[in-house]
Amino acid sequence: MRHTLKLLSVLSLSVSASVFAGSFTLSSEDIAQGQYMSKTQEFNGFGCSGGDVSPQLAWVNAPKGTKSFAITAYDPDAPTGSGWWHWQIVNIPMTVMEIPAGAGGTKTNRAPVGSTQIKNDYGSRGFGGVCPPEGHGIHHYRFTVHALSVERLELPEDASGALAGYMINGNTIESSTIEALYKRD
Repeated sequence: MRHTLKLLSVLSLSVSASVFAGSFTLSSEDIAQGQYMSKTQEFNGFGCSGGDVSPQLAWVNAPKGTKSFAITAYDPDAPTGSGWWHWQIVNIPMTVMEIPAGAGGTKTNRAPVGSTQIKNDYGSRGFGGVCPPEGHGIHHYRFTVHALSVERLELPEDASGALAGYMINGNTIESSTIEALYKRD
């Protein structure tokens, strides 16, 4: 009986630990799940006149085996047939758990040391803000942090968004997403 109680105690602790272990979670002071973004995240160009500032992002509880991170911002609703890459930043060191607003700036280098920003679909390296066509309705913008199983993604200097996405997805252990909204009437 004593052995059975001891075994049940150990099993109970194991179950409790897994239930209370935090999940890999992305948060932001600037964007929120299912909420509209501000003009601060709107592109400045292509008929848009926003601040073109990447949002602050933070994450917790990286899964075991994480060696680096990547961040992507993607609009699946863009009328291109393939969506629109607004931002891809790879090779973020595993010690980084937060990036400030504006870290994806194309004119300033505030991205984490050692990271690489991939050319977005506007043609520049860094964050390119939201700018759906006027009257096109609500667009869903998926900001995702990926916990990667490798320290570095070896990508060519001119890697496309599709190639970067392929390498990110092929090395993702776990990811967390905030899907924010935007529309222009």
